[in-house]
Amino acid sequence: MGNYFGTDGFRGRANETLTAAHAFKVGRILGYQFGGGGKRARVVVGKDTRRSSYMLEYALAAGITASGADAYLLHVTTTPSVSYVVKSEGFDCGVMISASHNPYEDNGLKLISGFGEKMDDGLLRRIEGYLDGEFALPLSTGSDIGRTVDFIAGRNRYLGYLLSLPHTSFRGMRVGLDCANGSAWAISKAVFDALGAEVHLTGAEPDGVNINRGCGSTHPERLQALVKERELDIGFAFDGDADRCICVNERGERVDGDGILYLSAKRMKAKGELEKNGIAVTVMSNSGLVGSLAREGISCTVTPVGDRFVYEEMLAKGYALGGEQSGHIIFRKYASTGDGILTSLMVMETLLETKCPLSVLTEGLILLPQKTKSVAVQDKSVIGSRRVKEAVLEAEKLLVGGRLVLRPSGTEPVVRILAEGEQGTDEAIEEVTRAIVEEDVCAGS
Repeated sequence: MGNYFGTDGFRGRANETLTAAHAFKVGRILGYQFGGGGKRARVVVGKDTRRSSYMLEYALAAGITASGADAYLLHVTTTPSVSYVVKSEGFDCGVMISASHNPYEDNGLKLISGFGEKMDDGLLRRIEGYLDGEFALPLSTGSDIGRTVDFIAGRNRYLGYLLSLPHTSFRGMRVGLDCANGSAWAISKAVFDALGAEVHLTGAEPDGVNINRGCGSTHPERLQALVKERELDIGFAFDGDADRCICVNERGERVDGDGILYLSAKRMKAKGELEKNGIAVTVMSNSGLVGSLAREGISCTVTPVGDRFVYEEMLAKGYALGGEQSGHIIFRKYASTGDGILTSLMVMETLLETKCPLSVLTEGLILLPQKTKSVAVQDKSVIGSRRVKEAVLEAEKLLVGGRLVLRPSGTEPVVRILAEGEQGTDEAIEEVTRAIVEEDVCAGS
């Protein structure tokens, strides 16, 4: 939306585009913005396992307390846990320090409102103005200086909340969990253990630099091998901050967010819980999902990419379910944001209620072939150039019964290309890639 905040917070290379000084200033304005009038603001802070998260955590807490607010530190936890704690415990706002599925060199600040939702654009613009030096803030002194509070209890309450959701034991189920060497490492095994499952782990040895490296929701190959090798009933792969979930069925086959939305929508409709008999999806969802759900009497409203847009559409339409192909799934009855661990519990409930394996539950989902590619660029605005637009038109002619989606990433310096169709997806992607690379070189010269 501006110089700092994108679709998923303030994200960038740690100590290059996102520094401790930035974190301090974000803390300063949050502490000031939600305080005043004799009120001491309270801000919840969580972080993932990447090495730079500790640096940003302390800088953020310093800024919050310097503005006279109190910083409650959850330490290593998940993004949805911050959302839950903020809303359930009556905090003014929350911050999650994470770059989600990005490599460890990156980090980010996700700002969460007192309602447990993404912070509104108006406040983000004010924060950007402060970061750019448009105005100054007074420092608190004496007894008005804030304090930091070790709030591990908040994370434990979130864990208790997750345990309260399933209606049946997981005893007898053999489950694989890929924690992406990230936030899920601290919570997911405890949840599945307490529910009685036999848990097999991978990606559960974080060292500060291995988050998302060859594991997690963007690289589930290791989990797929684990499920097949140990003949597990199901596997779940989370991303770095555990707001995404990708499934692996008992055959070792990947089931992405579209598959989860399909089986969840059918289950909720059968139980009379699918409000308006509709769900919200993004433009990246497979057209086959829309058609498959239509045959079940379920409609899909399509939004731009980003779980915040999905959630806004769910609120506007009164939908109970929505999500993204990437694994951000929102069950509005239980959460106001994507929650990977919560999603895995809902899938487990479906398996146990139906007594069917995941491969059977997704049999009616008929997907079109898709190919995706991320193209690194210096300037993401190149996708609006005449040369690239002409290449898109030519590429669409190569697709048979499909479509092409081109969009700038909201979190990385890349352009993402999605080609969908019965034929021609590889050729279409290469046609557009050439144009983007050529235009980017010209723009950067």
